[in-house]
Amino acid sequence: MKTNDIQIRDPFVVPIEEEVIYYLFGTTDANVWSGKGKGFDCYKSSDLLEWDGPIPVFRPSPTFWATTNFWAPEVHRFNGRFYMFASFKADNQYRGTQILVSDSLSGPYEPITDGPVTPPDWQCLDGTLHVDRDGHPWIVFCHEWVQIHNGAVYAMRLSSDLRQPAGRPVFLFNASECPWVRRTTWPDEASRHRFPTYVTDGPFLHRLASGSLIMLWSSMGSKGYAMGIARSQTGDVTGPWRQEAEPLWAEDGGHGMIFRTFDGRLMLTFHRPNHNPEERPVFVEIEEAGDDIRIKT
Repeated sequence: MKTNDIQIRDPFVVPIEEEVIYYLFGTTDANVWSGKGKGFDCYKSSDLLEWDGPIPVFRPSPTFWATTNFWAPEVHRFNGRFYMFASFKADNQYRGTQILVSDSLSGPYEPITDGPVTPPDWQCLDGTLHVDRDGHPWIVFCHEWVQIHNGAVYAMRLSSDLRQPAGRPVFLFNASECPWVRRTTWPDEASRHRFPTYVTDGPFLHRLASGSLIMLWSSMGSKGYAMGIARSQTGDVTGPWRQEAEPLWAEDGGHGMIFRTFDGRLMLTFHRPNHNPEERPVFVEIEEAGDDIRIKT
């Protein structure tokens, strides 16, 4: 299987040095927007070109609370186990990020609680794990535009077992603060009175070699779905955060993350195009330049 054969959104790569294998996770249901959620699969590769899979890593039990919108699984190694952060929804329930766990990277993953860790009365998605410089775990997630119109990014400290909040959500920024972000025509362009809508999507935090903390996140730009960078002015997850004026990737691609290849290169992965069912994983080499990252040419 070639990279271009894999339909996936929100790709997330975990390199395992002991195996010299890259594990690719992401939104893998064929119909990502509606219908019953099937679960998540992963793929394995030694070179990011040829892949084995799909390998089932999560299938919901009959009593699992969510039924649809199984989105954006990320897998993080933490305290010797593998934790999956993923978004789910059910009828008459808000979308939220549920944390699952496995002793094996390739699963199977099981929920660690009965429901999402994000606030129960918030419409949330795309939770990611950040471990601060003191070793404390945080979830960074989006408070969705579908509920608040001007999408926001929040951080919330978690308990050491990741089972519950260890503090209140901390506001980081709204989508409209970013110079390159454009308001959308959703939900109804013809409506006489409606709130302007701005999207926040797919946060991912990366500590640069310089010690600076940056965040990849996605929204809608002048050329469609795009991905930009926010920078913590203190080096801490609580910020304050400053937005870069121009997107890192400007057209029809986003929800990215950064990983390092086995030969030491820094790699950005994201999905493009942003149209179901054409989405494919993209791998682009990047480089750090002091307190910045840029696409390597």
